[in-house]
Amino acid sequence: MRAQPEASHFINGQFVESTEGRPLTSVYPATGELIASLHSATSVEVDAAIAAAKQAQPAWAALQPVERGRILRRAADIIRDQNQALSELETLDTGKPLQETLVADATSGADCLEYFGGVAAAVNGQHINLGTSFVYTRREPLGVCVGIGAWNYPMQIACWKAAPALATGNTMVFKPSEVTPLTALKLASIFKEAGLPDGVFNVVQGFGETGNALTTHPDVAKISLTGSVPTGKRVMASAAQNLTPVTLELGGKSPLIIFEDSDLDSAVGAALMANFYSSGQICTNGTRVFVHRTVLPLFLSKLKARTEAITLGDPLDPATQMGPLVSAEHASKVLDYLDVAVREGATLITGGARAEVAGYEEGVFIQPTVFSDVTDDMTIAKEEIFGPVMSVLAFDDESEVIARANQTEFGLAAGVFTSDLTRAHRVVAALDAGTLWINNYNLSPVEMPFGGIKQSGIGRENGLAAINYYTQEKSVYVECGVIDAPY
Repeated sequence: MRAQPEASHFINGQFVESTEGRPLTSVYPATGELIASLHSATSVEVDAAIAAAKQAQPAWAALQPVERGRILRRAADIIRDQNQALSELETLDTGKPLQETLVADATSGADCLEYFGGVAAAVNGQHINLGTSFVYTRREPLGVCVGIGAWNYPMQIACWKAAPALATGNTMVFKPSEVTPLTALKLASIFKEAGLPDGVFNVVQGFGETGNALTTHPDVAKISLTGSVPTGKRVMASAAQNLTPVTLELGGKSPLIIFEDSDLDSAVGAALMANFYSSGQICTNGTRVFVHRTVLPLFLSKLKARTEAITLGDPLDPATQMGPLVSAEHASKVLDYLDVAVREGATLITGGARAEVAGYEEGVFIQPTVFSDVTDDMTIAKEEIFGPVMSVLAFDDESEVIARANQTEFGLAAGVFTSDLTRAHRVVAALDAGTLWINNYNLSPVEMPFGGIKQSGIGRENGLAAINYYTQEKSVYVECGVIDAPY
């Protein structure tokens, strides 16, 4: 097992193993090879991790914010120094091509730590002048935070949750997805190397029952989840037992609208990135591509040629552009959607089947797939597929496409391509989404608040907005004059 960690969990600055929990394995999706064997946390490990975080939190919060920031920035430097090894581990754990993980996973986590390391010393309240009195406010940490990650960007998500929490004086217990358990443990080691005090960042592995033990624990002050809508609803329900605040980053069925005056080559490139990066396993993906009818034939022609040029293969080969899906179970669901699309009358432009990659017969590769003549009532236009499947829909005018784009329970992301910036701003203002792009897609710099509306989630990650979700505001009224009591 070439990626076996030192132990399954990281609690109070130490690797901890317990064989009492359910077995948990990491499999290289390209080959089906077992690369690591771990165990789920029991109530003993969950309680120990939360107790360690609770004990460490007061001293961590009392530390000068600039010193907390220095530790986060040192961790960012270590991640960048180890990027090659971390990227290879992420590729083994997820099946994503090394071409992607080298630039989009650990490095983006480092960017996040660096950003919030700089922000730490700038978190402050406000002064409100009331004449003979005044009010000041304080931004204070919440306490012990729980982070629950998803399997598509394991290390990035761990950093997105840990960085603002730790920068503002909280501590964290993080549970990675049971599908991708490995890089969170590496992050814990890196934090320790950077000087993070023991107990400030802890990792416990597990399935749904471990998550439930964390989200219902009375000593938890905040929960942040990245996952599916059903999982988000369960987490929110369990958090309600203790009125624990939650941040939820959930699924999407996002529209990408391409007007007739768009730079079509750029628009095609964006559509490819919005559907096939990470084998389509990205929550923000613009899987409903609305194209103005007048440019639809040319768009489809360009799209087909570029889609069929995508290189599938060994994810550890830097030339590979697209790898397998994360698991055979997940791939089976995606393949079912392809069958449903054909039965419901969508026109297959390219792809539409499992791809055979020589030497990797045990990996489940799916051809990058494009359907046209998709209508709003088709299953592939309504449900999140989370695979390399693009639906192309025709439209005729602006008001029509806005109404159709908003006709979904989701509201995570959206994109607009047009050379008319007045129209671009008008359309994004009318779209029901939390994260939007004009003439680009799926770029999420850490400086940009990220999150959705409707069924796509609650709250924001990244940017200065994240500070509000990891702190509480305390108001202090200060009287400077004589109190004139009526009694």
